[in-house]
Amino acid sequence: MRAVLTWRDKVEQCVYDLAFKPDGTQLILAAGNRLLVYDTSDGTLLQPLKGHKDTVYCVAYAKDGKRFASGSADKSVIIWTSKLEGILKYTHNDSIQCVSYNPITHQLASCSSSDIGLWSPEQKSVSKHKSSSKITCCREERNDILAVADWGQKLSFYQLSGKQIGKDHSLNFDPCCISYFTKGEYILLGGSDKQASLFTKDGVRLGAIGEQNSWVWTCKVKPDSNYVVVGCQDGTISFYQLIFSTVHGLYKDRYAYRDSMTDVIVQHLITEQKVRIKCKELVKKIAIYKNRLAIQLPEKILVYELYSEDPLDMRYRVKEKIARKFECNLLVVCANHIILCQERRLQCLSFRGVKEREWQMESLIRYIKVIGGPPGREGLLVGLKNGQILKIFVDNLFAIILLKQATAVRCLDMSASRNKLAVVDENDMCLVYDIHTKELLFQEPNANSVAWNTQCEDMLCFSGGGYLSIKASTFPVHQQKLQGFVVGYNGSKVFCLHIFSMSAVEVPQSAPMYQYLDRKMFREAYQIACLGVTDTDWRELAMEALEGLEFETAKKAFTRVQDLRYLELISSIEERKKRGETNNDLFLADVFSYQGKFHEAAKLYKRSGHENLALDMFTDLRMFEYAKDFLGSEDPKETKMLITKQADWARNINEPKAAVEMYMSAGEHRKAIEISGDHGWVDMLIEIARKLDKAEREPLLLCAHFFKKLDNPGYAAETYLKIGDLKSLVQLHVETQRWDEAFALGEKHPEFKDDIYVPYAQWLAENDRFEEAQKAFHKAGRQGEAVRVLEQLTHNAVVESRFNDAAYYYWMLSMQCLDIAQDPAQKEVMLGKFHHFQHLAELYHGYHAIQRYVEEPFSFHLPETLFNISRFLLHSLTKDTPLGISKVNTLFTLAKQSKALGAYKLARHAYDKLQGLQIPARFQKSIELGSLAIRSKPFHDSEELVPLCYRCSTNNPLLNNLGNVCINCRQPFVFSASSYEVLHLVEFYLEEGITDEEAVSLIDLEAPRLKRENKWQEITTNNAQTLRLDESMDSVGDNDPFTAKLSFEQGGSEFVPVVVNRSVLRSMSRRDVLIKRWPPPLQWQYFRSLLPDASITMCPSCFQMFHSEDYELLLLQHACCPYCRRRADDPGP
Repeated sequence: MRAVLTWRDKVEQCVYDLAFKPDGTQLILAAGNRLLVYDTSDGTLLQPLKGHKDTVYCVAYAKDGKRFASGSADKSVIIWTSKLEGILKYTHNDSIQCVSYNPITHQLASCSSSDIGLWSPEQKSVSKHKSSSKITCCREERNDILAVADWGQKLSFYQLSGKQIGKDHSLNFDPCCISYFTKGEYILLGGSDKQASLFTKDGVRLGAIGEQNSWVWTCKVKPDSNYVVVGCQDGTISFYQLIFSTVHGLYKDRYAYRDSMTDVIVQHLITEQKVRIKCKELVKKIAIYKNRLAIQLPEKILVYELYSEDPLDMRYRVKEKIARKFECNLLVVCANHIILCQERRLQCLSFRGVKEREWQMESLIRYIKVIGGPPGREGLLVGLKNGQILKIFVDNLFAIILLKQATAVRCLDMSASRNKLAVVDENDMCLVYDIHTKELLFQEPNANSVAWNTQCEDMLCFSGGGYLSIKASTFPVHQQKLQGFVVGYNGSKVFCLHIFSMSAVEVPQSAPMYQYLDRKMFREAYQIACLGVTDTDWRELAMEALEGLEFETAKKAFTRVQDLRYLELISSIEERKKRGETNNDLFLADVFSYQGKFHEAAKLYKRSGHENLALDMFTDLRMFEYAKDFLGSEDPKETKMLITKQADWARNINEPKAAVEMYMSAGEHRKAIEISGDHGWVDMLIEIARKLDKAEREPLLLCAHFFKKLDNPGYAAETYLKIGDLKSLVQLHVETQRWDEAFALGEKHPEFKDDIYVPYAQWLAENDRFEEAQKAFHKAGRQGEAVRVLEQLTHNAVVESRFNDAAYYYWMLSMQCLDIAQDPAQKEVMLGKFHHFQHLAELYHGYHAIQRYVEEPFSFHLPETLFNISRFLLHSLTKDTPLGISKVNTLFTLAKQSKALGAYKLARHAYDKLQGLQIPARFQKSIELGSLAIRSKPFHDSEELVPLCYRCSTNNPLLNNLGNVCINCRQPFVFSASSYEVLHLVEFYLEEGITDEEAVSLIDLEAPRLKRENKWQEITTNNAQTLRLDESMDSVGDNDPFTAKLSFEQGGSEFVPVVVNRSVLRSMSRRDVLIKRWPPPLQWQYFRSLLPDASITMCPSCFQMFHSEDYELLLLQHACCPYCRRRADDPGP
């Protein structure tokens, strides 16, 4: 730290106080009873201000720079504007001791011996407060630490809470003034020692600022600067500039510098790690070398060492202390010595302070640097003012003169191999010498510092004029902008000192690398690239080395950029060289082809006798025109190969139409078809298919495949017919559901019958056309499959409570089983299934009405119908109950309808049965009420409801334990399939030996019958007209042979069927006989109507019996039979 006097002035009176204008342009002094205003730039007195009548003790400037205030012994305070005009004056009771402005509110505090006054610009009034003791100081500071200097000759520091920080510091003089620097890093102190002193913020004295002739009464720092003004008792005013010199040291990537005057920071320039060493004294010099660090303090030198040999270790510890005061210009540390430089003299001291050696130079020493060496024998590079450059070993008393130049030395550096020396002289010229020959190799202007690259012998850099210059070998200089001084050069990093900060700048080594490449010096260029270049530079180096056939360098460079493609090329070339290939033209051709220089590669291939490689290259690159030009012969095979490859390329670059045309011309029909099909070009496919010969089966089949895929089955059929593939044609018709064409083809070629009808049947079943599906399955001979489908559908219908559909499906199943029963091997099983399914169909058909009555709010059937159905179901469910049929629903319906129709006995029986079953909660209350209500009814049934047996004329009970047969003659009842009433039909059987055809022919004879005479006789009297039935006439029935056959033996438990002979058949009328014409192996069933006037209709498909009126009404409602769903307009049986 140096203090340079800028200007000085002297007044007649003591300078008690002073203040800077906030912008630093003016200085206000309190001298005698006047205020003096100075220009701080040159010390010119701008204007004296008079206003006080006695000595001015204090002055203060507001932070906004608009006004300042002065306080005097005349007990008054005057407020002045920045234009040096007084605007306000107020008084206290005693002399003014101090004034200060609030930096935020700009309030003024003025203090006298007995009171405090506060003036605010807004209020224009002064509020005063009494004080019990004398006030000597008031000040605003923005620091958190309060510095106190007292006349006990002590300096102390306190927190704002009042707690003292550290111990008191002895001053050895009486302080009169104290102030912080603007940022609080230093303290300015003046007093009885007749000088201003600079202290750190921790109280460490750094030095004096100018010697004065009397006590320093006031000292202040110019805002935001390093300028200090000192006011003395004798009226002297001194304006100083403080210059804080840079104290630092550098060795390779470690930089040590002074911070806050008392601390040393060691910075690792690569890792940016920092460590602070607190010395608590002024640091005067710093030196660093390898693991050593030397720090010179005012009274001693400290030598530090690293804890470990780790190059990244940043922990230092004290190794030695030399407790002596030294005066030196430069300080250097070695492994075991300290080197002190004082003008012309060099002294070598051990770490214990013992002087071991001394050298006296001819001229002033301008530069000194440790250049390495064994511990205790290090070499020093020394530059003198007279231009002499010496090398000194610390263990040798004799200096070695390396060379002498005409100009003074400013900076020196030696190359890594100690063969070259770079010198910067006082004329800013960088000169490079060969140490051995003393020859000047080259020189460059505009240099203020120089450094050799520690990793490359032939590369150095120097700075100057705002530029960094990099020079490799004897090549021209490459420049880039850089502020500061170059102090080191390691690899691609340049260490630059700019003002007080050291930074490591990453500098790409591209320019020197390209300089070596221009001269085909690939290995040297690679060494430069290793120092640090971009990936683009690495790739350029690799390419250049590859073209120069310097494969080792190229491999290293491509490895750096991770280019596997070129590494594979180099590896293949090296393998070929190992096998004995020596044709460099061929190697270079491969390199050019990889680089995209195809024409040059082709020329080299041709020159080396490998035209085929050039042809392959052009075709692989789709450069077909070049390939055709290059192709020497007109070989059709080669031409076809080229066309095919060209077509492949056109396909890959999304030019499919051109590719199709090329494939066709090259005879690659399959590829042309594939492209056309993939793009949906039907017209092109048609053209190709019609051009192809029918012998080219595979391409034609592929055409047909795409026709199908593109929904053009007509063209696919045409193609299949062309090649005669009938099986594929059948599959096409089936897949497109063109059944008529398929059937027509099946008629011509019966061997495809199964291939047509089985898919057709499956399609019909999927579309709920089950009757047609059965026929199709039958035609295809797949009865078992038809049965399985229908069984599944039936089961689904039952589970989903679609009992009407279930009845229909069971009837269809029964008829399917009957068809299968024609096979003698399956006759017994299928007939059993037929009767079982017929029975289930009748049950589900009836239960459908019960289900709707129970589940739906309104009934579609008459009470009598529901009554008959529920009785029919109960009589039929003597054994197991089929899935889905509920006995509870059946009994519940029977109970309700019996009660409504007057069958109270049957109703009571039904309610009793329900009590023993698990009843759903929704019926519980209704059944309980019904059970109670029915007990109030008579215990008998209405006679109108009692069923009559038309064979034996026996009235059967409503609840028949034998089932749906007569309790007397055991004749099975025949029920209407709609109302479930007992029909007036009696089944009869043919006498043995009579065939069905003969029986029908006998019945059709229609034998003459006796004409019935009128039994009614009309009698007319005077007063009345009367009709009388003549009982004496013979009944016609007495003469009917069938009626005689109805008799049977009373009391027998076995059923005796009615068997008729030819004469009885001959006597029957065709309209009285109903015949169920079952297909074989079943026999026909014959029924005789005993009430011919009551018409009965039988469905010709399912053979179910109906009252004719009911059947006609149902046909009108459903347009089909309600049982088998035969359409009314179906002419079939």
